[in-house]
Amino acid sequence: MQATNEAILGWTRVAVLLLGMGWAAWMDHKTRRVANEHWIVWAKPAIFIWALDLMVQGADWTIYLTASAVIAYASVSVFGRPTIKDALSGSWMDRTFLFWYGASMIGLVAGAVQYQATTPLEVVLDDGDGLGMLWWRTASLLLVILFIDVAWRLRLLHGGADAKALMWVTLMFPTWASVPLPFSSMGEGAVVALPVSIALLIWGGLAFLFIPVVMLAVNLKRGDVRGFGDLRLAWHASMMAVGEVPHRHVWVLSDTMVMPSGEERVVHATRAPRKTPTKEALAEHLQRLSSLGVERVWVSHKMPLLVFLFPAVLPLVLFGDPTTLLMQWIG
Repeated sequence: MQATNEAILGWTRVAVLLLGMGWAAWMDHKTRRVANEHWIVWAKPAIFIWALDLMVQGADWTIYLTASAVIAYASVSVFGRPTIKDALSGSWMDRTFLFWYGASMIGLVAGAVQYQATTPLEVVLDDGDGLGMLWWRTASLLLVILFIDVAWRLRLLHGGADAKALMWVTLMFPTWASVPLPFSSMGEGAVVALPVSIALLIWGGLAFLFIPVVMLAVNLKRGDVRGFGDLRLAWHASMMAVGEVPHRHVWVLSDTMVMPSGEERVVHATRAPRKTPTKEALAEHLQRLSSLGVERVWVSHKMPLLVFLFPAVLPLVLFGDPTTLLMQWIG
């Protein structure tokens, strides 16, 4: 592999991605929380490398400000939305951010006017003016950030850290040309290619397909599957000592129910509760189970998406977009 500018920038991006994503996945695994400061710190190398990449490609001021608009939109997930009211009240942060948004919007509009002769079809076919295609590819990242933001607001992405991670990946790898792809023939001109961050989400989602197999094998090995009734839980849940539950990131599926005869019995739900109970509610829940002599309960583990996105970086940078691979395989 030749040490070209693109290769150096590409593998530098991969190294930064592995470090930043690995650290975030570890924090999410341990505490189920990734502080905003983490994304602020790791956004700096992503923006710096992107600026170098644009410089190598000969970008003009409109493309730089269009990229700035993408970063500004993504920053809302960390800093929140500035308001004119707060800016007029003396908030320098709000004033700074509003100025940033205004300048970025000017560049976005100026780029749209300057490169209006280049059509999106030419960008897809990789057959058009170089700077025009670069502007379109940069501006299209606004739609990627919008998609991630809407998915987060609609709870399709459950955690804020997951959405911020995907936005950060979008800044880290704005196009497929920025991904090394040593074992893939796909290029930036591929007709069917999802954005890099969405492709990473799909690779991470594929890992979830192995969870039922792993959970069932573990429960069978532990001897927690004692009958056919346990199979409806064993593929996605596991048994845990009552005293251990408050110290783990789990949802309790076992509960008590009073039968029509007045008898109180232990029942097991197949779905986790929609809302995580408070510590007081959880303690009361476990006390009800303990009063019936229950020592071990079925629990559903809170599996953070970041834990699956981190190892998904490997197939992403080696093989590329899974949908493109599928289309190539189908022929």
